Amino acid sequence: MPRVVVNVMPKPEILDPQGKAVTGALRRLGFDGMSVRQGKRFEIEVDGELTPELLARIEEAAETLLANTVIESFDVVAD
Repeated sequence: MPRVVVNVMPKPEILDPQGKAVTGALRRLGFDGMSVRQGKRFEIEVDGELTPELLARIEEAAETLLANTVIESFDVVAD
């Protein structure tokens, strides 16, 4: 069964409080020199063949529901 991954991340100009909290915790634990931005990952399993039309529908779903495109960007990756 084919799998498609949709990665959603805050746009670079958007404040990421969760990422800042993780960055601070890593620094306190001795992991210096790292900066974290936290996003979301969706794995979508599809029935049948993965066609360009189906990928377009998944992208439409990501834009409609999975990502808030005002503050987030996303990419669709076919496994």
